[in-house]
Amino acid sequence: MKTEVLKLLKEYDGYLSGQEICQRLGVSRTAVWKVIKQLQSEGYQIEAVRNRGYHLTASTDVLTEAEIRSCVKGELMGCRVVCYEETDSTNTRARALAEEGAPEGTMTVAERQNAGKGRRGRSWSSPPGSGIFMSLVLRPDIPPSQASMVTLAAAVAVARGIRQATGVQAMIKWPNDLVLSGKKICGILTEMTTELESIQYAVVGIGINVNTEEFPQELSGTATSLFLETGSSWKRGPLVGEVAMAFEDCYRLFLASKDLSLLKEEYEQHLSNLNRQVTVLDPAGSYGGICRGITNDGQLLVEQEDGKVRQVLSGEVSVRGIYGYV
Repeated sequence: MKTEVLKLLKEYDGYLSGQEICQRLGVSRTAVWKVIKQLQSEGYQIEAVRNRGYHLTASTDVLTEAEIRSCVKGELMGCRVVCYEETDSTNTRARALAEEGAPEGTMTVAERQNAGKGRRGRSWSSPPGSGIFMSLVLRPDIPPSQASMVTLAAAVAVARGIRQATGVQAMIKWPNDLVLSGKKICGILTEMTTELESIQYAVVGIGINVNTEEFPQELSGTATSLFLETGSSWKRGPLVGEVAMAFEDCYRLFLASKDLSLLKEEYEQHLSNLNRQVTVLDPAGSYGGICRGITNDGQLLVEQEDGKVRQVLSGEVSVRGIYGYV
């Protein structure tokens, strides 16, 4: 009921009477009063005026189940929300829930991770109260060979969600990092469990640097945050809601085509590498060229000096000026 009361207060411009809340939700005045007290204890500034009702004047930057559910407007992503004050990794928690049969769209969110995961086994900095650490459970009916495209679809969704919530235009560094001013603002990690030639479930983890004011010395040259780029603090709940809604749309487009053909144009509009010199770090030997976009299955197109276009399936791509790469 807390989520429903919070939604009503957010949607109503002015005072909402306790009687109207009772009638809309079919609960008692006492139940409403208890929920108001709970919300106030969580940091929501709610005025209670006799004979007028309740008015939400300000809300704190919290990531509670009620806050997130009040911000999520889609039908699938966020159908179930599980929040943690602190956990090892939202991906780990989401995988555990998926093993227990959690439905597609289940979301795990944490204020702090003590064992956050990045690509290639790297750790992900997860200080409390400053970032978004969220994971989504998916159960796509696709072969494992197509799962990597879900990560690129997620990158489009995060870029769209950040723009909708803040007006900031983040760019994508292929395949799935998001950058601002040449520094990383978001990382995305997809993990999956398979059975024969099918996916039992996949988990997409998203980490966004939102209100981080400073980074450890070893990260300060490569990482940034929305706060550092704009000089403003941002409420994380609405941003989670926008990302979830954007991902729901991108995921459905991906499932409709079973590739990135319906998202390719939007992806390339955000591709920081597009028409720029890149260096492909390949175990078989590095080479350079000009990035010409992606294929429908997410491979990077690199045009070499001789005009030959190579399709890059794996390996890291360096772009001049990003992360200090040359």
